[in-house]
Amino acid sequence: MKTIVRLMMLVALVVFVAAPSSAEEAWHVYQCEILDDTTEDQVVELMEKWLESAKTLKGFEGAEVYVFFPVAAQMGESDFRLLLKVPSFAAWGTLWDAYDESAAADIEDQWSVMFDCPDSWLFEGFKIGE
Repeated sequence: MKTIVRLMMLVALVVFVAAPSSAEEAWHVYQCEILDDTTEDQVVELMEKWLESAKTLKGFEGAEVYVFFPVAAQMGESDFRLLLKVPSFAAWGTLWDAYDESAAADIEDQWSVMFDCPDSWLFEGFKIGE
């Protein structure tokens, strides 16, 4: 019983200390397939262009984009993962509120000829430690 109580106290302490440092980071992870003769470099170039455009939206300046290509892994039907990371869910909401009328949405139209991302997940991220 003492072990359970100590463990619960440790978990509470970790949540109390770690959560304020990066609470509410929103991570949107896409599972994507490359179409036709598109290269990895073209995917990266398009995502750089998209991020530059998306960062012009108010509240979205701190956004980050990562593209993960497998080196050695079983990816199933997927060729790469795309991660959009924003500092808060408020920033995520800001993007979606203004997205349809933005230049980023116009750039996204180019995705459909280069790659397809049929599945995605939205996560809340908390950094543990430094």
